[in-house]
Amino acid sequence: MYQLFLIVTLFAVVSGKCDNSCSGHGVCGSDDKCICYKNWGVGQEHQSGDCSQRMCPQEIAWTDAPDQYGKRHNYAECSNRGICDRETGECDCFDGYEGKACARTTCPNDCSGHGTCEFIDDFYYKQTYHDFHKKSFTYLPKTFEYYGWDSRKTRGCICDAGYTGNDCSMRMCEYGTDPLDVRENLDDIQKNQVQKVQFSATGSNCDEVGNTFAMRFKSITNETYDTHPIVFKCDSADMEDFTNDMTKALLQLPAQVINNVHVACTMDATPAVAGSEIVSCNITLTGCNVQGRQNYIEFLTDKCEEGCTPRRTGIDMIDYDGPGAGDNQASQDLDNEITELQASDYNSYECSRRGKCNYETGECSCFDGYSGRSCNMQVANNLV
Repeated sequence: MYQLFLIVTLFAVVSGKCDNSCSGHGVCGSDDKCICYKNWGVGQEHQSGDCSQRMCPQEIAWTDAPDQYGKRHNYAECSNRGICDRETGECDCFDGYEGKACARTTCPNDCSGHGTCEFIDDFYYKQTYHDFHKKSFTYLPKTFEYYGWDSRKTRGCICDAGYTGNDCSMRMCEYGTDPLDVRENLDDIQKNQVQKVQFSATGSNCDEVGNTFAMRFKSITNETYDTHPIVFKCDSADMEDFTNDMTKALLQLPAQVINNVHVACTMDATPAVAGSEIVSCNITLTGCNVQGRQNYIEFLTDKCEEGCTPRRTGIDMIDYDGPGAGDNQASQDLDNEITELQASDYNSYECSRRGKCNYETGECSCFDGYSGRSCNMQVANNLV
């Protein structure tokens, strides 16, 4: 009985050397010092103490003092943008920050339900790929590599079509031409925007297999519309039919987003490179809904059949850095591109600069003497 009492007493003395027996989250080491398990300690300095407090996750600090090498943005608990809850080991982030260790920014008002919250290096350039690069028919959004320390930390809103503002809370209004805008030379015929597209395709597309593509138009208010599939034609005798097919496809887009257009297609009868077929089309946007500079029309020439809308068999295209191209100038002329052949004399302003936009409804409140969805129509004032 005495021996059992002695053993229990010795055990209590040994285990009691460290504070609070290391709280069950560490082992007692030499000099009565706790060696804490991972993510346990005491206080902001993470001293061992009695291992009773949780440590919080660390990420790259938003701001901190430089180390002895001048390096900033070192790892810090809660990224220096939150307070660690020592009971739970979770960060209580300051307003505007969220996530593990408060590592990323929130988006204002969660983009108001009308957009997506994206990292800074996922933001794209302009509205269509061709605003950046005129050659090739790539239609995926153009982004740039960003190597800043906050590349996967800073975020912002990319708004849905028809919405704008930092938090995507503002409805966009119609754009139109100011009816009183004066051109430099009124003797010249007013010009519409002309977009020129060049197809450089292999000869295999010119048989009767019916290779199809589609066109995509993105309005100034960022609404995107795709045409139905169009059969690609590259025989001189078929150019009139091809012109009509492209015209009808654009005019049949919903809501009369393009309410008038003129298309003229021609074929290069003697291409410089054997086996290639070059078709060029001038697309003149003449409707009152597409006055002023418009986004480039995009051409969906890749194969996308099952599950795609619109379905298309695709066109076997050639370009100067693609298969079959060389270093000579003739090969470098084999481009698939969309360019602005003629700029428009018309302008394009929110509510035509003749009204105010109601950003809650997306409707223009026209000034006296103007009407229309974009206030681009001048009317006679009522005489009293």
